[in-house]
Amino acid sequence: MIPALTLGKSSSYLIKKLLKRSASTWPGHLVLKMDPNFTKKILNKNSNLKIILIAGTNGKTTTTKAISHVLRSQGKRIFTNEAGANLLNGIVSSLINHTDHFGAINYDCAIFEVDENSLPIVISHITPSSIILLNLFRDQLDRYGEVNSISKKWGEALKKLPKDTKLITNGDDPQLRFLGENSSLHSFYFGIDEKYMTKKRLANDSDSLYCPHCNSLLTFSKIAYSHQGMFKCPKCGFEHRPTATFPNLKNPLIGTFNFYNMNAAALLLQKEFGISEESIQKTLSTFSPAFGRQEKIEYKGKNIFLLLSKNPTGFNQSIQAVLSQNIKPYLLLSLNDRIPDGRDISWIWDVDFEELESASNITITGDRAYDMGLRIKYADIDEKKYTIEPNLLQAIEKAISMLPMSETLYVLPTYSSMLEIRKILKGQSIL
Repeated sequence: MIPALTLGKSSSYLIKKLLKRSASTWPGHLVLKMDPNFTKKILNKNSNLKIILIAGTNGKTTTTKAISHVLRSQGKRIFTNEAGANLLNGIVSSLINHTDHFGAINYDCAIFEVDENSLPIVISHITPSSIILLNLFRDQLDRYGEVNSISKKWGEALKKLPKDTKLITNGDDPQLRFLGENSSLHSFYFGIDEKYMTKKRLANDSDSLYCPHCNSLLTFSKIAYSHQGMFKCPKCGFEHRPTATFPNLKNPLIGTFNFYNMNAAALLLQKEFGISEESIQKTLSTFSPAFGRQEKIEYKGKNIFLLLSKNPTGFNQSIQAVLSQNIKPYLLLSLNDRIPDGRDISWIWDVDFEELESASNITITGDRAYDMGLRIKYADIDEKKYTIEPNLLQAIEKAISMLPMSETLYVLPTYSSMLEIRKILKGQSIL
């Protein structure tokens, strides 16, 4: 038995048995401290294991689950980093938990969602069969920096992969279109149908507005949301890539952003596994979202709909998704500034909260409830419509008490808030 694997298995067992936790990060952390080359050693012993990496600011968990759902229906044995531990230690922990005591991984495929800032580190340890780049938006600027710095790191990391690696990337995102164009990998582009590009102007959450080639301002003839759409550089001609869309692929989830997630999943399933569009469509019709991502929960006989909202683009898309279902929604907004969320919460001023003017009621909570309350005040929303309650449990109870039986409470939380809210509503933790 490999000594580092013994350590990983033992620590995983103790964490699960004694602490009642999922052992999603610490086994990997300990093993990498003992043997920095552990990942390569294990994967070299399991050369038949197909590995898919999925990176992006938004949509990683949903896309991972959609691909897994289809592959399992095809009889494939799949495992993922299900607890959302998307740093290298979380991915290694997942490998440990799915490796037997002799170092064998008896699965067909591993699908790992990867934190965007950690992708270069993960690639230095793991060589995937395919990699999906979903999008690049502003997120946790205090940790990651601007999107162009992340894009540059990604471009350097992709150069280290074998040329037969498949790159599935977003042709409607200027930075990702540029990465695909300049990569020596087998690049394939996904996007969405023009009919879903209905925005009239670029929003405040738009980031990639300048040509990656010549730094000229891009022009957009169609906009899906943020900086995704049909763009062109008037100076050098750099433009969006004609993308693979699946016109018959019905979106099992609400929101324009989920068309991108589903099309990325479908393109990967076609190019890497040869699965037909018809088969993908049939299987995705039974797809249900991951925890906290359009998850429906019943609490005290009333309906609650969770939409993780952790950055300007994600929050704006959550707002649009809610308004597409109910123009006068009942809402709970929860803002935290913990390590998983990012300490800098100035991004809330780039969210179009003015769109919530028609809301029936808004309850505001979280560690930074008063900051969110100030932002809502500046959105000129009627003060009679919103309440600030920093205590999360009391905020949930207050929001539920004001919710008519026939309505749904739409909860838009940041990441750590989402975990706490699920624990209250379902009486259990995922980590």
